[in-house]
Amino acid sequence: MSLRGKAYLAGVFEHPLRDAPDKTTAQLHAECARGALDDAGLSFDDVDAYFCAGDAPGFGGMSMIDYMGLRNIRHMDTTETGGSSYLVHLNHAAQAIATGKCQVALITLAGRPRQNGGRPGPRGGASPAGLSDGAPEAGFENVYGGSTQNLYGMCAARHMYEYGTTSEQLAWIKVAASHHAQWNEHAFLKTVVTVEDVVNSRMISDPLHLLDCCVITDGGGAVVVTSPEIAKSLKRPKVRVLGAGEAPKVQQGGRGLDLTSSGAMWSGPAAFAEAGVTPGDIKYASIYDSFTITVLMTLEDLGFCKKGDGGRFVADGRLISGVGTLPFNTDGGGLCNNHPTNRGGITKIIEAVRQLRGEAHPKVQVANCDLALAHGTGGSLGVRHGSATVIMEREA
Repeated sequence: MSLRGKAYLAGVFEHPLRDAPDKTTAQLHAECARGALDDAGLSFDDVDAYFCAGDAPGFGGMSMIDYMGLRNIRHMDTTETGGSSYLVHLNHAAQAIATGKCQVALITLAGRPRQNGGRPGPRGGASPAGLSDGAPEAGFENVYGGSTQNLYGMCAARHMYEYGTTSEQLAWIKVAASHHAQWNEHAFLKTVVTVEDVVNSRMISDPLHLLDCCVITDGGGAVVVTSPEIAKSLKRPKVRVLGAGEAPKVQQGGRGLDLTSSGAMWSGPAAFAEAGVTPGDIKYASIYDSFTITVLMTLEDLGFCKKGDGGRFVADGRLISGVGTLPFNTDGGGLCNNHPTNRGGITKIIEAVRQLRGEAHPKVQVANCDLALAHGTGGSLGVRHGSATVIMEREA
């Protein structure tokens, strides 16, 4: 069964806070849910399906359904794939709607890592190293201290070795994000930076500099997905799911280690095939940006350029709205705007919907934006991760 046109994104909301010492994680989830439902013109009583991941407190889905007073739930999904979970949830919500399991699905994300030294809470899923304490090899791997930045640094170093990618080329990704963040009143970092600023910032994990790394913020977001019938009854611009794909990429016991590619090489083609479009048709792209190298490898694997050409593709402002040919992360992304609880996938959906509705900031709104892509990566490029890609369209 194709998902094409079977589900609509009716409401989105991104929490305005980036530092929330006076909120609980449950409060942030509920406030995001309220915001997305208000945006759609729906109520908590309209929701009959709920989706969340490991950032939800307590017993996750059950606890949040109770906390938010969701009385009419007949479908639940707590799939956990790290930062890509929420794009997986969007795919699963569309599947559930298409098969009649529900009509109004609510997806939420929230966290307060700034109140916990930048680390996830008890149910925060992956550790900062991208390695879950429950991973089969954790007892052997964690003793070597493989931190997140080191694992992504390995990917960047290998990409440079294999393809001649440079630090200056990676820096253009941060430059583009900063050009967009300056117009976002809620962005954590609003200062526009240059290539020189990035490569001269202190080294974190060679070859990644401080400004190659995402921010760590409190906050969250929510998305409401509905059946076509519900969407057409609402007074909101119509944004529909055209195609989706998801895929894990793992080491296969150390026999499949590949540091220069991601699961996007499988999730992307699946989404494009279902949507019936090509990378050249996309007007706007929301790409998970935990580090600059994440964006570069993802763009290659999604087919926006050939493998190894990512450095040249992102250089010279190609990703800047109004300047380049592929505007990306016009909210500032995880590199400048918001990366709540070490998992920023839901914000990729939210900004894509804003662009398709024509509701992005006027300084970064993409002209005639009728087709957008959102992609999430969860886990670690250098160890194991899940990729999810969703293609969305504005309905005339």
